[in-house]
Amino acid sequence: MTEKPQKQFNKYIRFTTMALQMGVTIYLGSLLGEWLDVKFNNTNQLYYKIVTLLAVFLAMYVIIRQVLNITNKND
Repeated sequence: MTEKPQKQFNKYIRFTTMALQMGVTIYLGSLLGEWLDVKFNNTNQLYYKIVTLLAVFLAMYVIIRQVLNITNKND
């Protein structure tokens, strides 16, 4: 009985770290895109938009895989 609250608490920590991981991934992607725009003197922010969008897709893919792994371990 005492292990159930601990397991549930660990899940909350895991989901919180996933949200932080997603935010950091998107933020770093936007910084990389901004840096590329400055480096290649791109005035329409094309690299910023593309790399940020790729970072969003990457973050979503990683989050979905982690959630599926958590739910499969519980079955």
